[in-house]
Amino acid sequence: MKLLPLLLCAAVTATGSAGVLANTLEKVAASGKITLAYRESSVPFSYLDGPAKPIGFSVDVANAVADAVRKQLKKPDLQVEWQAVTSQNRIPLLMNGTIDLECGSTTNNTARGKDVAFAINHFYTGTRLLVKKSSGIKDYADLAGKNVAITTGTTNLQVLRKYSADKNLNFNLQFGKDHADSFLLVETDRALAFGMDDILLYGLKANAKNPADYEVVGESLQVEPYACMLRKDDPAFKQLVDGVIGGLMKSGDFEKLYTKWFLQPIPPKNQPLGLPMSPQLKDNLKALSDKPAT
Repeated sequence: MKLLPLLLCAAVTATGSAGVLANTLEKVAASGKITLAYRESSVPFSYLDGPAKPIGFSVDVANAVADAVRKQLKKPDLQVEWQAVTSQNRIPLLMNGTIDLECGSTTNNTARGKDVAFAINHFYTGTRLLVKKSSGIKDYADLAGKNVAITTGTTNLQVLRKYSADKNLNFNLQFGKDHADSFLLVETDRALAFGMDDILLYGLKANAKNPADYEVVGESLQVEPYACMLRKDDPAFKQLVDGVIGGLMKSGDFEKLYTKWFLQPIPPKNQPLGLPMSPQLKDNLKALSDKPAT
């Protein structure tokens, strides 16, 4: 038996599966594969373009990480497997070893930092509202006592609940299992608005049946960073992932990737989002910070 499998077996005996998972590179080397997570409707970060074909900004980042793992482990034939995740199950599936890396549209915050680790922040966003133009909804106050869609397991749920309580608006929250499901609640008039990260709302709008029917409204309730998510207490893998993302930022390739997914036409409808890079993200191309939202 080779050394890495021996180490893995020892870790299982000593500490159970959690011990194995503490070193992702050893786990990947022993299995000959790395399992990357994808989202089905987090446009333009991670979404499907046809059956079982994940694409997007974060998918490109995850593939760059897989290439770096191949080089570091000297395994050019390392297999990449893709696993769909939702807002609700992404953290459990990472912690239990089903996936090895999640690069999607996940907010890096201190609460999640108790269970997982985050790489360098690669995007900044805030909660806003997607509505039908015909609804007349222009801000949160217009939704007092009304149905508001939200995706289960997201930080936006807590943000909207707090805002509703603080302002005594009594939102009637309607839950979608993923962003496409939440958007459908608005599309079918079961909710008047969908509260979510503004960039995801722009992505859903661009790919709607009739994009001109929708608009993103309301002030941004908070600014939060997105980052790739990996298991805690795994400094070797975090160093590799940070090295990939930091390298993209230093070389200028990150800006090219940003232009590809946020400024140019993207599948499936070849509609551009037209969203320039935020000041916070421009600053982080130099700072390379993994600082979480509070």
